Amino acid sequence: MRIGIVLVGLLSSLLVLGACSDEKKGDGGTDGKIHVVTTIAQIAEPISIIGGDHVAVESLMGPGVDPHLYKATQGDIKKLEGSDIVFYSGLNLEGNLTEAFNNIGRKKPVHGIAESIPTDKLFEDATGAIDPHVWFDIELWKIALEAATEELTKYAPEHADEFESNKESYFKQLDALLMESKDKLIQIPEDKRVLVTAHDAFGYFGRAYNIEVVGLQGLSTDDEIGITDIDDTITILMQYQIPAVFVESSINQNSIKAVIEGAEKRGLDVKLGGELYSDAMGDAGSEEGTYIGMYKHNVNTIYKALSREGN
Repeated sequence: MRIGIVLVGLLSSLLVLGACSDEKKGDGGTDGKIHVVTTIAQIAEPISIIGGDHVAVESLMGPGVDPHLYKATQGDIKKLEGSDIVFYSGLNLEGNLTEAFNNIGRKKPVHGIAESIPTDKLFEDATGAIDPHVWFDIELWKIALEAATEELTKYAPEHADEFESNKESYFKQLDALLMESKDKLIQIPEDKRVLVTAHDAFGYFGRAYNIEVVGLQGLSTDDEIGITDIDDTITILMQYQIPAVFVESSINQNSIKAVIEGAEKRGLDVKLGGELYSDAMGDAGSEEGTYIGMYKHNVNTIYKALSREGN
């Protein structure tokens, strides 16, 4: 009889411990935070704001990293496996990580947040490929971040009110950023609104602000740049007398330099307008290491180089 009582007591203790273990797992582990791993910083930094004290966010890809070419390391796989939630952008931006996402997704929530955007709002290139660089359209990026917020809420519904409050506060900042960007970029003369960059990452940006975008490479940096691409770009520069072209922080600068040199040989003085952040943000802790700071940097750099102020 006494043995039976002891066994019942042990069984009850094990059930309680199991429940506690499940509860900790549901709240992100022993530190009480939801451990979120993202691919790009354009997701990580906003989610750290929306999640507040309830999340610990880590981005796999830092400054200067090209997500089109990125391949997961063993360390990355460990980070993904050790997370509670994984957020990636999607739309084939991180094409080399698809298998890893599929494997990890069998064990935990894995979400391509840009894939929540309605297809009729997505931008396609001339070949019909979907442009994955949606964070350059603030309204679209809000849709993606809304989807991420919903997933956080599903995971930790007890913090739903705080997630929603943080999101609304952050979205007000994004709305102000959008208005500020429109007010500034509309001042660029119409005949100078041509943005020439290393690859075609600014299609959404151009659509949002009525700027023609010319990328030497296609939507992916896997695409090759040929002599024809460079010559055609120079022809556009000559036609519109565009004063500046731009390099990108995560892309080799050689192709843009070839455009500048080629334009010079044809009698057009084209300046390097500055460095833009396209597929990666700036250093953590810097203004450009935030989504809003990165966006402002790009707007100010483009405005200064293409407007009369910069010439």
